[in-house]
Amino acid sequence: MSPGKRCDMAAKLICFLLMAVISAPWTLAQERSSTLSSGGSIRDAGGRKFPLGVYELPQNARDLKAISEAGLNVVRCYGRSDLDRLAAAGLMGWVPVPMELGDDERLRKLVAEVKDHPALAAWEGPDEIVWSFTAQSGLFRKGIYKAPDEWWLQTPLAVERADAEAQRILPKLREGASLVRRLDRGRHPVWINEAGQSDVKFIREYINAVDITGCDTYPIDSKKREAAEVGDTADRFKLIGRGKPVWMVLQAFSRTYEKIPVYPTFEESRMMAYDVIAHGAEGIFYYTGYVMYQPPEPEAFRESLYALTSELSALQPFLIAAPAGTGKVRLIESNLRVTAGERGVPIAVRRNGADWLIILVNEDKRPHMGVEVSGLHELNGRRLYLLYGAESTLVRAGEFITRLRPLEVKVFATSRRWETARRAGREYQQIAH
Repeated sequence: MSPGKRCDMAAKLICFLLMAVISAPWTLAQERSSTLSSGGSIRDAGGRKFPLGVYELPQNARDLKAISEAGLNVVRCYGRSDLDRLAAAGLMGWVPVPMELGDDERLRKLVAEVKDHPALAAWEGPDEIVWSFTAQSGLFRKGIYKAPDEWWLQTPLAVERADAEAQRILPKLREGASLVRRLDRGRHPVWINEAGQSDVKFIREYINAVDITGCDTYPIDSKKREAAEVGDTADRFKLIGRGKPVWMVLQAFSRTYEKIPVYPTFEESRMMAYDVIAHGAEGIFYYTGYVMYQPPEPEAFRESLYALTSELSALQPFLIAAPAGTGKVRLIESNLRVTAGERGVPIAVRRNGADWLIILVNEDKRPHMGVEVSGLHELNGRRLYLLYGAESTLVRAGEFITRLRPLEVKVFATSRRWETARRAGREYQQIAH
């Protein structure tokens, strides 16, 4: 080979190596983008899914099958054998990992064990991490705080203690999240769930280290039934996360302090689910009494929960679709005065091919007798059907009128084929057991 050809080949080899080095970060970024660019959805062999999750991991195949048949698609689990069982039932799993350990061998081992499992949906960091060292620190019980609400009073002692804990915990948390991403090559989203009232300042100190934020909020007990609070907290975490996807953890249990257990009715559960969807949530998860080591929920309540998740699952193509960017609500009341503190009626409009879905949620505890829905010009001349109801309406001039009972949800679609056949449990009203 002539010296000239050898030089030419060497130059080509050097260029190839340089391009490989330069493109390596881009390749990882491209892989990460391809798997996480769909917001808060999860992905299995069948494609993208709106996460409908449950924290409960049954130990027998029959109960796992019941979860799958109810339209739930993702379950909290703890290792490869759990993921194997979930995969056999047609489910996926999210795995909580101790990101607060930082770059630690224990974290490395846990991630390495499951990162390539086809049933893995997401990584979860430490639950309610900010809540645990602020409002729920336990320092009053230890005799350090003088009052149980010292965090909310923002005394110098409470602020100083929380700042010190944040300086100890949050850098490690960011380090651990970064490690999970590197080991996993960005194939699965990193999620941290907080309490609905967790501190904004401290969450913002780790928010750039995660892909998905969100919170749990449990507004039903014997003293109050404030289902519409869930929309407020969904909005709060959209602001905290600066637009990151929000996953909401909703109530499927009775509070431990209740002498007589109190569960959400079917209508309350349904209202909470559609309310967070209308407020932009991209995943819904249920926390059950099973997780809290309570006696199992009454079968009637479990049936009502599964009736709801089956209903939501039937709408998967709409739930993973981007908001249609159309549809407005105006309330034309017989009493034109708006009561102070009212929330009104949020709307969500989604499109799947030729079909449309319109969600209306009355967040107020009084009826709205004139609900004008406008901005639907693409639906002119088409009929909308109230899913699970007898009402239907024709869209004219891009609008229609309906009415809403207190805290009522109405879901209209261009076809009744989006209803699930599962109806048992939809009448569940029993509150105390």
